Formats: sequence, C-alpha cells, structure tokens
Amino acid sequence: MDIDWSALGKKILEFLKKILYHPKTPKVLLRLLVVLLAALLVVVVVVLVKANLPSLTQGKTTSITLVAGGDLVVTDKTVAAGGSNYDYSQVFLDVAEVFSTADAAVINFEGTFYGEPYGTDTRSAPAELAQQLANIGVDFLQTANSYSIKNGVTGLAQTLSTVRSVGLESLGTYATNAEFSQQGGYVIRSIGGIKVAFVAFTKGLDNMTLPAGSENCVNLLYTDSTTYKTVNTEGITSILKAVESANPDVTIALVHWGSENNTTISSSQTKIANLMLENGVDAIIGTHSHQVQSIQYDAENRTLIAYSLGDFFSDATLSGNQYSILLELQITKNLTTGEVGITGYDYVPIYTLTPERDGEQMQVVQIQSALAAYENGSINRVSETAYNNLLSALSSIESRVQPVEDDE
Repeated sequence: MDIDWSALGKKILEFLKKILYHPKTPKVLLRLLVVLLAALLVVVVVVLVKANLPSLTQGKTTSITLVAGGDLVVTDKTVAAGGSNYDYSQVFLDVAEVFSTADAAVINFEGTFYGEPYGTDTRSAPAELAQQLANIGVDFLQTANSYSIKNGVTGLAQTLSTVRSVGLESLGTYATNAEFSQQGGYVIRSIGGIKVAFVAFTKGLDNMTLPAGSENCVNLLYTDSTTYKTVNTEGITSILKAVESANPDVTIALVHWGSENNTTISSSQTKIANLMLENGVDAIIGTHSHQVQSIQYDAENRTLIAYSLGDFFSDATLSGNQYSILLELQITKNLTTGEVGITGYDYVPIYTLTPERDGEQMQVVQIQSALAAYENGSINRVSETAYNNLLSALSSIESRVQPVEDDE
C-alpha cells in the first residue's frame, strides 16, 4: 500500500498546532508534546531510511555454497588406507555427496605428491589420492602449510604439477617466484555468477625456510618461520591489496595457523584475523591445530572466522584428531544492488573410523548419518563401539564450535 507521507505529515502538524496554540493547554502537556514530537520524527526517519536500504536477500539474488574441509595429513597410515592399488574411493565414499553437491569445495592438503617412497617420512602421497579428491568434487587444495617444501622447491613444483594434472587448483604456493608474480598470490574464479577470490597462507614450513630465489613460492603469515612472533603484515597486506584491485565479490582466506593439538586462539591469530578483515576478507578458514575450534559469524558485516576445522583425514590417533567438520558457507549476491556477503553457514560433523579404535575399516563418515544407520538397524551400520565413539565426537564438536573469547 502506497502512503502519501506529505498529506499525512500535514494532518499531524495541523492537529499539533490546535493543541499547542489552544489557550487552555497546560505547560506540562506542551513540553510532553514537544518530546513526543521529537521522538516521532526520529522514528519516522529511521523507518524511512531502512525502507530505502534493501536487504541483501531482498529482490533478485543468486547464492552459492562453498564447502571447506580441514587437514588431510599424509602419513603411512593414510596412504595405506587406499590398499595396494591406492584406491581411496571407499575411504571418502560417505562424504563424497557433501563435496559433489557444493558449488565449490576446498580442503587443506598437508603433504606432497613427490613420488615414492610414500608416507610419513617423505609426506609424499600417490597421485591416485589427488585423482580421488577430484572425483568426489573437491576443486581446490590449499598447499600452503607445514609440508609445502618438505621435499624442497623441486618437490613443491612436482606437487603442483600433479594437482593441476587431475583438474584441481592449488592455493598459496607457486613453483617459482615468477609464477607468484604472474598470479599475484591469489586465485579468482567465477562461481555461479559470483566472483570469488581465494588466498592461502601458512604460519611456517615445519622449521624450514624458503631458499634464495624462491622467497615468494609460499604465502607466509609470519616473517620468522621458526618462532612465529612477527606477523608478516606487509606480505599479507600486499597480497590482499592485489586481490582488492581485481574487484572480487567476496574473498576467502585459508590460513594454516595456531598451535598443533591445542584449542587456544592466540593473540597473534586475532591480530592476523583483524588485519585480514580490515583488508577486505569476508571469510577466514583455519587449519593446522588438528582440533575443531570455534566459529564466529558476524551477521551485520556478513563475515565469518572458523578458527580450525580439525583433521579431515589423518591417523586419528590423538584425542580430537578423529573428528572434524565440513564447513558449508552460503554466499549471496543481490543482482539489483550488487551487494554480496556471507549470508549464513552450516557444518557437517565427520569422523575417521579406524580398526584400532572403532573396529572398522579406515573411512571418513558423516557422523549423523552413521548414527541414524545404527539406530535404524541398517545392515551396513557401524559397531556398537564405533556408535558410542560417534556420539561422544558429536557432543565435542557441538561444544567446540561455539564462539569463545580470544586468548590475550
């Protein structure tokens, strides 16, 4: 219904004049009317302003879903999970639909593709693992992490070659300084009509340093690669300014940070997060701690920080390493106003079954689906031991993702 605000205003003023200028109107009432009139004007202004500022979700919009998984850690055990033929189809079968139904998907690949020997000592995985990740719907691999240069810059170059050969894109690492300069330290892709920028950084390189002539081959969060005391403010800002100049709709930062097997959020992490948000990052997605940590969503500014997603797939031997989450980000663009932001999130709790703990073949499963299958008496249900472990894991995840105060 259209309202003639001008006519309505005139009527209100005429009514107020009659009261204000009436000789029998008490002074107390006059003061009260003045206060009420001022309050009314404030309310009217606020209503009119809000009415003329359309919500991001009002009108014609388009939305996409980005799925992010945590650390895939290359070890003897995770390599062996594929059997003698390195077939990982069963390992990821239960979570494949989460990745394949997303508009884009990313995980942190904490290892290399450098050929045999495979496993913990070299952190090298067979190329079949990369192919299987592509098969289930993963699009991007964060390769900026502790093991980026485990096998030197030559190993990094071979890793990137393998990643690209199966149709995946790497984030945060470059074969040469020249490649870094060419790419600018970021990747931008149009996904469902939304221009999404991805940047990735790591806190360090497992106490290694980049050799001379390859200083820009890995995006680093700190200038000191062993003590992690000095934030690489200049390097981070430089890359984010380059991203800004490319004019993306949203920017996603993948950060390998924090302390391993620790749920504490440090003051330097807070500093890095603030630096990134101030320089246009919309979502910060963390890994490295191997533990699920809190998610902080700012609905007003449409930004999100997920401090750590936990281990997507690892040995799962330490407490908290056996479960993690697949984060689902909803990104919405208003096609009328051009406004874009993170308009919501959800997560899928997952768990790595192991023979030692659960009496099951090593496999990543969706916790809630596995619980439902057990409770419904499904023929493929997990063991009672696994069921109880899944219940405990779900409870831990739900408590850990709750926002907490930063540790100063």
